[in-house]
Amino acid sequence: MSNRHTMHGIKETIRMALPKPLLFIYRLCKRPQDIAVMGGFLVKPNAKLPFIKRLSLTGEMCRISTYVECVHTQEEASAYMDEIISMPSTLKGCVVEAGCYKGGSTAKFSLATKIAGRKLFVFDSFEGIPDNDEMHEKNIFGGRAAFPQGSWRGSLEEVKNAVEKYGDIDTCEFVKGWFKETLPYFKEPIAAAYLDVDLAASTRTCLKYLYPLLAAGGVLYSHDGHLPLVIEVFNDDEFWKNEIGCKKPHVEGLGKKKLIRIVKPGI
Repeated sequence: MSNRHTMHGIKETIRMALPKPLLFIYRLCKRPQDIAVMGGFLVKPNAKLPFIKRLSLTGEMCRISTYVECVHTQEEASAYMDEIISMPSTLKGCVVEAGCYKGGSTAKFSLATKIAGRKLFVFDSFEGIPDNDEMHEKNIFGGRAAFPQGSWRGSLEEVKNAVEKYGDIDTCEFVKGWFKETLPYFKEPIAAAYLDVDLAASTRTCLKYLYPLLAAGGVLYSHDGHLPLVIEVFNDDEFWKNEIGCKKPHVEGLGKKKLIRIVKPGI
């Protein structure tokens, strides 16, 4: 093993030995943009969420990130949460999360859906990444990208415990199973959807069954916009035309950002 890998292992061991609050502060300091984003989220005018409530929600977000293992940044979570909270009541539909890992994002999103008075449907196998032969190597930023079977697993019990402790489980409905087996039977109108599914095949399945249910003016986020194979899915005109039945929409940040966004155009 090289000295470089040895030092990396030592650093990881030290980091994981830190008390959780100190570990959260350490991670936050490594991403100063998260501090700026949370500050902006805190002071952003919103009639639905006055400053005191926004302050409380910001504190809850930090608490969740401290005690639940999260793979998203505060910037990414707050973007979707702010979208949920800011949607007009005339935009009908539920909120969807596809892929929830240990439930940190679910806990945060559940707090936003409670404020918005909506229902959060959480889809996950709760068994990790399915068997696949996708050849992921590097993401667009040069980092490693690999998704072996069973990786990124959070059990249903883990997720529910996280949401019960730190979020609002009364707003949530959990749907266990592989996307290809559960999503074809989902027929609820959707106001906002968040995909964190890693695989191109899973992205295709989610878009095929969720995008047609998305209300005009509704939003769809993907946390996988840094993965070349996922970018190919979003860029595939024939997929949008033949599998979804519409023209490929504009995808904000595609090929440039990890968190990408679609606002569904009016019919």
